[in-house]
Amino acid sequence: MFHPDTQFLIDHWTGLSRHESVRAGIPDRAALEPAAMGLRLPRVFIAGRSDGDHDAVIRLAGAWIEGFHGEPLKDHALLSVWRSASRPLVAAALTQTVREARPVVIAALAGVRSAQIEVTLAPLRGPSGAVDRILGLYAPMATLSLSAEEPRLLTARVSIGVGVAARPPLALAAVGGRRIA
Repeated sequence: MFHPDTQFLIDHWTGLSRHESVRAGIPDRAALEPAAMGLRLPRVFIAGRSDGDHDAVIRLAGAWIEGFHGEPLKDHALLSVWRSASRPLVAAALTQTVREARPVVIAALAGVRSAQIEVTLAPLRGPSGAVDRILGLYAPMATLSLSAEEPRLLTARVSIGVGVAARPPLALAAVGGRRIA
C-alpha cells in the first residue's frame, strides 16, 4: 500500500494516460495541470531527459523538495540527490518508467535517522512529442526534520513499476535472416 499522495499521483497520471489523444500510453506535459496537484505541488518536480540517457536534469522542483535538499535544484542531475550506491537503482527506475510507460515508485530512506519516503516517477511527452520529461513526487511517510549538518541525500531501497505496462516488452525479430530489435 502506497502513501496517499503517491497513490494520487499514480491515479492522476493513469487518468491522463487514458485520454483518446494520448500516444503509446504516455500523456503530454501540457495535459498536466499544476493546480490538480493541490497541496502536493511543493513536493512535485519535473525533470528533463535525453533519449537513451540514464539520468535526467531537474527543470523545476517544488519549494518543499528544495528546502529538504537545502539548495535550489534547477539544472542539477536527478541522480545527484541520491547516495552514490543508490544511483544504479534510480537510473534503472528512470529507464523503466519510460520503457514500460507507467509510474515507478522508489521506496527510499532520508537522512541518518532513516525516515521513510516514496519518490514516484512518471513519464511525460515534451513539446516535440518525445518522452523527454519525468514527473516526480516526494511523499514522506512522516514529518522529516533534519539537522543543518545532516546529509540531504536519499537512499533507494527498492523500486516497483505500478500498474500494467502500456508497452509490450522488447523482443528480437529477424528480417532476411538478420536479427534486429
